[in-house]
Amino acid sequence: MNQPRPGMAATRGRRRLKLVACALMLLSMSTSAHADGSATAAVVAPVTPRITVSEVSARVVIGRVPFSGTLVPVQEVLVFPQVSGFAIDQLNFDIGDAVDKGDILANLNKRSLEAQLAQADAELARALAAVSQARSQITSAEASAVQARAGLDRSERLMTSGNITQSSLDQAVATAQTAEAALSSAKDGLAVAEAQLQQVQAQRDIAALNFDHATIRAPASGIVSARNGQIGAIATSGGEPIFRLIADADIEVEAEIIETALGQINVDDRVTLDIAGIGASVGAVRRIAPVVDTRSRLGTVRITPEATSGLRPGLFTSGWIVTEEREALTVPAAAVLADRDGTFVLVVEDGVIEKRPVTAGLIWDGRREIVSGVTGSEFVVARAGAFFSDGDSVDPVLSETADEGSGQ
Repeated sequence: MNQPRPGMAATRGRRRLKLVACALMLLSMSTSAHADGSATAAVVAPVTPRITVSEVSARVVIGRVPFSGTLVPVQEVLVFPQVSGFAIDQLNFDIGDAVDKGDILANLNKRSLEAQLAQADAELARALAAVSQARSQITSAEASAVQARAGLDRSERLMTSGNITQSSLDQAVATAQTAEAALSSAKDGLAVAEAQLQQVQAQRDIAALNFDHATIRAPASGIVSARNGQIGAIATSGGEPIFRLIADADIEVEAEIIETALGQINVDDRVTLDIAGIGASVGAVRRIAPVVDTRSRLGTVRITPEATSGLRPGLFTSGWIVTEEREALTVPAAAVLADRDGTFVLVVEDGVIEKRPVTAGLIWDGRREIVSGVTGSEFVVARAGAFFSDGDSVDPVLSETADEGSGQ
């Protein structure tokens, strides 16, 4: 029996190993192909996407206009001296003091004014005496005229009877005419004296008024906000006032509003305020300026704050003017989308999306008002609506939060 050679046995062993390796490779390829087919089938299989929806609900919506401004006096009173050229002798109030109408704020030096008033009084007395003298002259002239007219009447009767000469009659006529002229002159003298009296009386009134103006009084009650006068300084009606008063201590907000929002604001609109150093407060619109600044494009609105201690002119103030407040149907703000056709929402009904045109309104507290287009019993895609189209099938999931979208 022939024995196999050692080299031949080794060759047959290697062949068996190759056959086993090929078999394993074929088995591996078959398993891999089967796995790939399963994965492909899994990808191809349709899956309905899940989306978050929110119910259309009625909420209170508020329209607001932001502003910033400054506290200012409702009415500022400027106190100037009514008479100039006299030194300030006394200042009775300082900044922050409360004053009542008629209080003496300051006194000017009155010595020159006293002398002027005394001179005016003397002139007035002389004018009164002149008027009295003129009236006496009229009385005397009237008596002379009566006597002259009586003598003329007697002379005319005697002339008729031929008891006097013509020269005597002429003399009586001349005497009567002279008396009448004297009476007329006396009356003219009274008119002149009375005119002089009126002039002197006016000068005396001016002197008395200037004397009274040397005492500077508060024209209104309020708070002293500024004092520019100094004792010894010469009072003038030009330049800065001696005092500035906040009439009745009333302070309000002068707010600046962008011109596009002015039309939304009305007198008595409610206002929420944040006053520097004081904090939150409320107020109401008192006045809306009829013009807009051509450079800043801002309009001015005056706001009356509620009575609060610590209000001072110059404090910075910001806040909101409430222009509208109502209950309306709302959806999450992010649910309202827009394209070239206008605004719309994606309504989900029976798992199918419907693109619904809507008229949107105010945004408030993360919700958007829907004026028309939806009802209170519907559901809309709350977010990521831009990834879906009309007719898409979805798996709706009700939002767990009360509001979706961005707040105002």
